[in-house]
Amino acid sequence: MLRTIYVCFLLTLTTSVIAQDAYWQQDVSYKIEVSLDDKANTLSGKEEIVYKNNAPETLTYIWFHIWPNAYKNDSTALFQQLKNDPTSEDDLSTITHGYIDGLDFKVNGKKAKIEPHSNPNYIDIIKVILPESLKPGASATIATTFRVKLPSYFSRSGYADGQFMATQWYPKPAVYDKSGWHEFPYLSMGEYYSEYGDYKVDITLPGDYVVGATGVLQNADELKQYKSIGMKNATNRTEAPELYKGKSGNKTLTYLAKNVPDFAWFAEKNVVIQYDTLQLSSDKTVDAFTFYKNKPGTIWNNSIDYAKDATRAYSHWIGDYQYPTVQVFEGPKNNSSGGMEYPMITLITVPDASKEYLDGVIAHEIGHNWFMSMLGSNEREHTWQDEGLNTYFQFRYEAEKYRYNSIFKDQIPEAVKNLPLVQFQSALYNAMRQIPMNSAIDQPAENFKSSQEYGLISYLKTAIWVYQLEQQFGRQKIDEAFKDYFKAWSNKHPQPEDLKASFEKSLGSNLDAAFNKLKTVDNL
Repeated sequence: MLRTIYVCFLLTLTTSVIAQDAYWQQDVSYKIEVSLDDKANTLSGKEEIVYKNNAPETLTYIWFHIWPNAYKNDSTALFQQLKNDPTSEDDLSTITHGYIDGLDFKVNGKKAKIEPHSNPNYIDIIKVILPESLKPGASATIATTFRVKLPSYFSRSGYADGQFMATQWYPKPAVYDKSGWHEFPYLSMGEYYSEYGDYKVDITLPGDYVVGATGVLQNADELKQYKSIGMKNATNRTEAPELYKGKSGNKTLTYLAKNVPDFAWFAEKNVVIQYDTLQLSSDKTVDAFTFYKNKPGTIWNNSIDYAKDATRAYSHWIGDYQYPTVQVFEGPKNNSSGGMEYPMITLITVPDASKEYLDGVIAHEIGHNWFMSMLGSNEREHTWQDEGLNTYFQFRYEAEKYRYNSIFKDQIPEAVKNLPLVQFQSALYNAMRQIPMNSAIDQPAENFKSSQEYGLISYLKTAIWVYQLEQQFGRQKIDEAFKDYFKAWSNKHPQPEDLKASFEKSLGSNLDAAFNKLKTVDNL
């Protein structure tokens, strides 16, 4: 009897350990209705979220990001970071603040109590207390109204010159994973970590706006006009573009997006639309759109080609683009940011430069559909796992297409440009290694002393790290390792240890030494 009990205990303990070690992630689905008041620069909306608890623990509360409050006053974590960054180019004296209010959370129809974060500067995080505990495997329907006063455009969100950038705009559950809650405040230096979910979003706004958004537009007439006009503009690039013909009054556009970690949308009048399709090697067809400002001599005339080329290249190197559409939207010019990525759409804010530079920026931001969206790593704790891996492939894209590099731009000597591809990239990486980068790659984004250090380490030093792996194992094996990693972890939340284990399995080699370099302070 005792032995039987002992064996049963061991079996129970083993089963428990296995269950705890099994991978899981939460599931969230959204229905959002939002209206834009383009005179008051406000959004009014309501959302319904079905939150499924796949964790092995019972939940009594859910942390929510209400990130528009990051723009509310000079004491928020966002403003503190910007004011303490000696390399920031944001002029905080000229901005108009924004915020979110009108929240009224109900869970399964019952009023929910709200608690603020213990840090008084984290006013963009709230705790929603569940009226009833949410057991493993159970779901809850969470609903709230909200109103957003958009800030003047800075740090990814807001309005500028008749254009609206609706990003981090709706109440959003924080990630809960094996490490617990990740209820961090919004920051400019350091990005996101978000739960995957399905979205149905209805956007009501004046009828003369063109909209680009995460997901697929469901309004057949609107989509037909976008495609018809966009195809003409993509074909006739030297002639005056045909512009969208809006309707009087308001319109409501519906977008659907499946299994994505975020939803963003952009709206502007009188923009040029380009449209085409691209076919991947698997025969999958993807709709491609670019939206840009109607001005003479724009270098955006060939933007649809850049979007298609980048999507094909990343699909070839890493794994097929999983979404039905890829979109690029030209935003306000901003020297402190080249662009910002969201699932299926990216905003490009780089000032007009060369076609090579624009193409590279578009490729980088589209590349985030892999390293951010389809591979949902924690960008706040391990920025390199997103930005740096992506930059390695951006550099390959630029080198193969143009013998160009966005770090050195037009400073590359002709003799170096004329080198074969392998030697060209070797010369560039040798030059990059001479740039002082004396800070560890793997550290939380908020620990970097400035946006300049953040960029050098998270982007450039990590790209050098990946290139060293390429030099050690060969490009073909590294490509196979990335494909295996993508296949194993797409639409999940891979941590650095998951990347390491995947690479070790694919490469058949212990990578302790290589991954220890991520903690190295000195140059690689």
